[in-house]
Amino acid sequence: MAHKAGFVNIIGNPNVGKSTLMNAFVGERLSIITSKAQTTRHRILGIVNGEDFQVVLSDTPGIIKPAYEMQESMMTFVKSAFEDADILIYMVEIGEKELKDEAFFNKIIHAKIPVLLLLNKIDNSNQEQLEEQVNFWTEKVPNAQIFPISALKNFNVPEVFGRILELLPESPPYYPKDALTDKPERFFVNETIREKILLNYSKEIPYAVEIETEEFVEDDNIIRIRAVIMVERDTQKGIIIGHKGAALKKVGIESRADLEKFFGKQIHIELYVKVNKNWRSDARQLRRFGYNQ
Repeated sequence: MAHKAGFVNIIGNPNVGKSTLMNAFVGERLSIITSKAQTTRHRILGIVNGEDFQVVLSDTPGIIKPAYEMQESMMTFVKSAFEDADILIYMVEIGEKELKDEAFFNKIIHAKIPVLLLLNKIDNSNQEQLEEQVNFWTEKVPNAQIFPISALKNFNVPEVFGRILELLPESPPYYPKDALTDKPERFFVNETIREKILLNYSKEIPYAVEIETEEFVEDDNIIRIRAVIMVERDTQKGIIIGHKGAALKKVGIESRADLEKFFGKQIHIELYVKVNKNWRSDARQLRRFGYNQ
C-alpha cells in the first residue's frame, strides 16, 4: 500500500479552538489552551503517524491586526502556513462572520489546495442557527467542504481526520515515524509555564511575559528544570511574584503537575523573574525567543 503524508495547516481568528482541535487529533496536549486571545504565539507542529500515513498538523497563532513587533512576527507564522500546506483547515465558530484580515481570507477562497471549513462550538447552538451558519459559510467560502464540529467534545473530529487521510497526497514521511512534534522539550516547558501565567494573571501581564528555560537536566526518574519568566517592567515583576512569593509558587506548582503528566517523570522546577525591558519590540530579543525566523 502506498504511503501518504502531508501538511495540514489550521488557521482562524483567536479563540476559535484551533489548539483544542490539534490536541484532539494528536492525542497529546501539545498546544496550550486558555480562553485568552493570542494564547498561541508560535507555529507548533503535531505529528500523527499510522502504518501507511503521516499527518503533520500545524497550529498557528490566531489572525490579528499586529500592534507591535512580536505580533508582526506571529503573523509571519500564519503566512508560512499557506506556503507549505497540502490541506488547509479554516476554523470558525458559531456566530462568527469574518476573518480579521481580508488578505488572508482572499487566500483561503482562492486556494488551489483542499480547504476544510470547520464550524466549531456547535454544542453552543441549536439546529436552526447551525443550518443558518452552514448556509452562510457555504456561500462565503464556496471552495470549502464544511464540517460542523465540537473540538472540545470530540464531535465529528474523527470524521474530519478521516477526510484528511483521504485527501493526503502520496509521499514518504517527512519526520521520523516515532516523532510527535518538531519542538524540543524546553519549548513545552516554556509553553506550560506561560499557560499558567495566562490562567492566573489578568490584564497586560500575560502578554508582557516570555519564558526561557535555562536548565533542563533529565535523569532516569526526575527532570530538573530552571526557568526564567521575563517581564517588561519592575511593577510586572512584583505582580508575578505576588505577596511573599505566593503567586509565583502557585505557577510553579501548577506547571509541575502538568509537566509530570507530559513527561511521565517527577519534575523539580525552579522559577525566577527578570525584567527585560521592551522585549516585544526588540528584533534581537524576538529572534532569541524564536520569533522573526
